[in-house]
Amino acid sequence: MLSDNFFSFKIAGLSFVLFVLCTSVISQNIVRQNISSSDRIKIEELLKKMTIEEKIGQLSLFQSDGDITGPAMNNNDNKYYKLIKEGKAGAIFNVYTVDNVRGLQKIAIEESHLKIPLIFGYDVIHGHRTIFPIPLGQSCSWDLKAIEESEQIAAMEATAEGLNWTFAPMVDIARDPRWGRVAEGAGEDTWLGCKIAEARVHGFQGKDLKDPHTLLACAKHFAAYGAPQAGRDYNTVDISQVSLYEWYLPPYKACVDAGVGSVMTSFNEIAGVPSTSNKWLLTDLLRKSWGFKGFVVTDYGAINELVNHGVATDEKQAAGLALNAGVDMDMQGSTYLNSLTDLLKEKKVTLKQIDDAVRVVLEAKFKLGLFDDPYRYCKKERQEKELMTVESQAFARKFVARSCVLLKNDNQTLPIPATVKSIAVIGPLADSKRDMLGNWAAAGELEKCVTLLEGIRNHVGKDIPIVYEKGCNTNDLDKSGFDKALKIASSADYVILALGEEGEMTGEASSRTDLDLPGVQNELAEQVIGTGKPVAVVLFNGRPLTITKLNNMAPAILESWFGGTQAGNGISDILFGEVNPAGKLTMTFPRNVGQIPLFYNAKNTGRPYNPKTPDEKYVSRYIDVTNDPLYPFGFGLSYTTFAYSGLTVDTTGNKLTIRVTVKNTGTRDGEEVAQLYVQDKVGSITRPVKELKGFKKVMLKTDETAVLTFSLGKDDLAFYHPDLKKYWEPGEFIIYIGTNSKETISTSVFLN
Repeated sequence: MLSDNFFSFKIAGLSFVLFVLCTSVISQNIVRQNISSSDRIKIEELLKKMTIEEKIGQLSLFQSDGDITGPAMNNNDNKYYKLIKEGKAGAIFNVYTVDNVRGLQKIAIEESHLKIPLIFGYDVIHGHRTIFPIPLGQSCSWDLKAIEESEQIAAMEATAEGLNWTFAPMVDIARDPRWGRVAEGAGEDTWLGCKIAEARVHGFQGKDLKDPHTLLACAKHFAAYGAPQAGRDYNTVDISQVSLYEWYLPPYKACVDAGVGSVMTSFNEIAGVPSTSNKWLLTDLLRKSWGFKGFVVTDYGAINELVNHGVATDEKQAAGLALNAGVDMDMQGSTYLNSLTDLLKEKKVTLKQIDDAVRVVLEAKFKLGLFDDPYRYCKKERQEKELMTVESQAFARKFVARSCVLLKNDNQTLPIPATVKSIAVIGPLADSKRDMLGNWAAAGELEKCVTLLEGIRNHVGKDIPIVYEKGCNTNDLDKSGFDKALKIASSADYVILALGEEGEMTGEASSRTDLDLPGVQNELAEQVIGTGKPVAVVLFNGRPLTITKLNNMAPAILESWFGGTQAGNGISDILFGEVNPAGKLTMTFPRNVGQIPLFYNAKNTGRPYNPKTPDEKYVSRYIDVTNDPLYPFGFGLSYTTFAYSGLTVDTTGNKLTIRVTVKNTGTRDGEEVAQLYVQDKVGSITRPVKELKGFKKVMLKTDETAVLTFSLGKDDLAFYHPDLKKYWEPGEFIIYIGTNSKETISTSVFLN
C-alpha cells in the first residue's frame, strides 16, 4: 500500500508550479464567493457550541428516498429523518420540490439542537425540469454564452424546487468513447474544456450565491476520472505526470479560478493512490497550491470503496485516510459518522482537522444565505411560476439546434425540400420520449418532452402527410417490423431514419466495447436506403459511435445527441432549414473500436504515418484501416460553404496577432466556427501535431467576407516539461486555421 507520505514524496515541491502557470484559463471576470468577517465570527461561535457528534454530522451527506443514484447501501435505510433531528446530517441529496425540501429543513431548524440548516443537492447535469442537450452535445455548439445561460435556467428551476447545490459541472477530459460518461463532459480538448468549465460555474453560481436563483456548483470528478484504462467506468487511471498536468488537471483549475464552491473526488486511483485518500491531490495541490476555499465531497460511497481499492483494511481506516487527505464531506457512506469519534480518541485524526472541515461546510451555508432564511429556496410562488417557462422552452429549442452537428450531406439531401409532399419517419428513436432526455435527466418530465416525430408534425402541421413505423427496437434482433417500415418508405417522397443508442446506454456504469449501432439498426437502414428514396438519418447517442457502415450508405447524417425537452422541435428546425447547422464535434469519431483512443492532438512518433504513402510498412499505422478518424475533432458541415484565405501572423513584441479571411461561398446565410490550432515543431519533449488555441464564431451572409483576428501571447505556447514547470521554447511554430482540425490553411512563424 502506498502511503500519503510516499505519494507526496514522489511529487513533492511541484504543486506550486501549476498554481502559477495555469493562469491562462482564469477569467477576467472571476466572481469570488467570499464570506463576511461577521459570518466568520458566527461560525467560530457555532463551532464552540457543537458537540463532536454534531460536528461530524455536518460532514455527512445522505441520500433521501426520492431518487437513487448509486448502489444500494444498508447503512442508512431511510434513517435520514432521525439523523437530521439528531444533528447527524449536514446535507441531503436526491430530494426536491418545495414541500419535500421544506419538510426536511423544518426538522433541522425546529427539532435539532443547534438548528443548523441543511444543504440540498441533486445531479442537475443538463437542466432540471427543462432538460437541455447532454453536455457533450452542448459543447458541440461552441457557444459559451448559451452554455452559461443553460446553467442559469437550470439553477433558476432547481432553486425554485428547493435545491441549492448541484453535482456539476463534470469537467473530466475524455478521449475514449467506450467510457459512457463522455456524455457528461466537454469532449477531448483541454483548452476548450477549460472555457466550458468556467462558463458552467458562472452559470450556476452567478455573481452572488445569496441570490436565491443561483446554485452552489461542484467540479467533478477530481481528478482524471475521464482516463480509465480500457474505457471501463471506475477503472484504474495510470498516466504520466506530464500528461496529468498538461491535459487533465487544467479544467478543474479553471473551476477553482471561477470560484466553484465545492469539488467532488473521483472514484479512480492515480499512480496507485485513490483520489479519495490522496493528500497530495486534495490538500497540497487543491488547497495549498490552487487556493481552493470551498469544501471537498466524495462521490457516492467512495470512502467505503477504499477497502476494495486495497488501501484500507476496513471502513474505519478508510475514514481516517479520507479526512487526513482533505475530504470534508462523506457522501452516503456513513464512515465519518461511524468512525471519526473513535479515530479522534485514538489520535489518528485531530480535532483541528474535523473543525477545519466543518468550517468550510458552514461557510457554504452562510454563502447560500441559509442562516438568514433556511426556507429561502422553498417559495411556492417561485415553483409555480419559474418551471418550464415559455422563455426557457424557446431557449431550449434553439440550443438543441445549435448543438446538432451535420456529419454528412451528399447531394444536398438536407434540408428537406419544400417540394416534398409526404414524409416517412422510421426508427426506434423517432417517438421515444424517454430517449430524447438522455442520461442524468434530473427532474425532466417525459410527458412534456417533444420527440422527433412530434417535432416534425409540429413543423408541417396538416400540410404534409407524416407516416411512422418503428421498424425495430434499439437493441435486439427482432426484424418483424421491417416490412411495414419498408412499405411506408417506398410510398413516401422522403424518409427520416431515427437511429442510435437508448438514452441509458451512455452515462455512469454504461461502458461499451461495441460502439456501432446496436441491434439490427444497420440492417434496417440498409433496406430503407435501398428503396432509392431520399433518406436523412438523425442520430441519437451520448458518445461518438463507430458508424462506418452507416456513413458508407446514408446520404445524410445529422448528429443530434440527446436533445432534451425540446429535442424534436429543435432537430426539426434543422431538418426543414429554419436553422442552418453550425455545430462542430468536440470529440473524434473513430472508424472502429480498434482505433480507440483516438484524438486530434496526438504525437507524431518517430515513424509517423504519411497518408501520401499508405502502403509504407515500417511506420505507425494499422494494416487494415487508415489512421484517420471517420470524423475529426472540430468537424461539422453547414448548408452553405466557407473558404479560408489570407492567413497572416504579426509577431510584435510578446504578442502574436493572427488574421484570416473567411468567406461564405455558398447559397445560404450561415454561421462558421473558425478554429485556430498551433504546432510547436521542435521541443525539448515531443509536442502534439496540433493544439486548439482559439476559435471565433461568425455569421456570414451569402458572399459576405469577414477578417477574423486572433491574439496569442507567448505564454499560450508554453507546455509542461519533465520537471513540471511550464514555459515556452523559442523556435518554429505552425499556425493552422480552418473549419475543423483536419481541413486548415497554415503558415509558419519563427519566435525568439
